Amino acid sequence: MQSYCFYFIQVKSSTCINSETQKVGSETKGRFQNYTERVLLNQQPRERKLRSRERQRFDPNCFDPNSRRRGVIMIGLFKVKEKQKEEAKNNNARGASAKKQSAGELRLHKDITELNMPKSCSISFPNGKNDLMNFEVTIKPDDGYYLGGKFVFTFQVSPVYPHEAPKVKCKTKVYHPNIDLEGNVCLNILREDWKPVLNINTVIYGLFHLFTEPNHEDPLNHDAAAVLRDNPKQFEANVKRAMYGGFVGQTSFPRCI
Repeated sequence: MQSYCFYFIQVKSSTCINSETQKVGSETKGRFQNYTERVLLNQQPRERKLRSRERQRFDPNCFDPNSRRRGVIMIGLFKVKEKQKEEAKNNNARGASAKKQSAGELRLHKDITELNMPKSCSISFPNGKNDLMNFEVTIKPDDGYYLGGKFVFTFQVSPVYPHEAPKVKCKTKVYHPNIDLEGNVCLNILREDWKPVLNINTVIYGLFHLFTEPNHEDPLNHDAAAVLRDNPKQFEANVKRAMYGGFVGQTSFPRCI
């Protein structure tokens, strides 16, 4: 009987303890749940820690001399520089074309567009059409002593043209009474008889006339003028010898035929 009472007291005590434990546990759980909800409601969003490969957004080998990526970057920079150079070149070309022409250039342009030269004459621009003030005229006489020859003259036109005659020289070394061995030309309209009403076409015709009818009365090559005056047949022979690249006296001439 005594043991039974002790067992009953022990079971009852255990039951009370368990009920108290459950009660305390449920209360604790409730308080923890409420605390968790408050924390979740008030908590600021935490930033996610970035990985190292996300923080580093460039290729670490881009500046490595042995890296292929560096070559790609250099090619890109080269293309940009080439594009900038091309744009600058185009801008310079537009600026040059927009450059205001002088009165001499305008007049010369008009003269050249209105040229009416002999068929045996031609004009060329060694420096390109952008440089009208310097050009060459080639004359191939179709009659007279110099038939079959080819003679090139350089023209240098002043910005004050037509108030000043163009400077003309013969590039081809020639045996001629009115052209010396340095290429200076004796033509009256290039000197004292020049007038602003004259033009390039007039000068070309004057040069052409020198080859069809050389003049011994106003010479630059006095030896050739004397031979022409005293012995026209000998003069003709000397001209042929010179055009075929021979010697006349002590002077040699390049072939121009």
